[in-house]
Amino acid sequence: MSELTLFLVRIAFLAILWIFVLSAISVIRSDMFGARVPEAARGDGRRAARTPKQPKPPSKRRGTPTHLAVTEGSNAGERVDLEQAPILIGRGADAAIRLDDDYVSTRHARIAASGDQWFVEDLGSTNGTYVGTVRITQPTTITLGTQVRIGKTILELRK
Repeated sequence: MSELTLFLVRIAFLAILWIFVLSAISVIRSDMFGARVPEAARGDGRRAARTPKQPKPPSKRRGTPTHLAVTEGSNAGERVDLEQAPILIGRGADAAIRLDDDYVSTRHARIAASGDQWFVEDLGSTNGTYVGTVRITQPTTITLGTQVRIGKTILELRK
């Protein structure tokens, strides 16, 4: 093998090694701080003032949940109105319920409505989302008082 070929192989190896190191750093950074949101998608107050108001959704039936409450964990007492659905739960800055828990992923779970029913969906988290004591793998219906466990935190739909 000529010296030039050996030199080029060494340079290619170093380039591949640096690409691997930089991609590993990028993954660690996005896991710690969340993904970057482009300026256009952030939406600021000035833009919101110019957009026409959305029509008010029809009034809720009696006995339907109105908010999601954290019942146990470090965020106990926190609540989010269900009008803001879908509700993202995780460690990321874009989460409606931000949990500071080592067992929670950046984008861990989502709670959304379909008609009159509410569903919880695991978003591919490492440690899973539990409804009662059962780990869910697909969107699962939840009702008033059903306990949803994410990491060390327990959430419930309430009126």
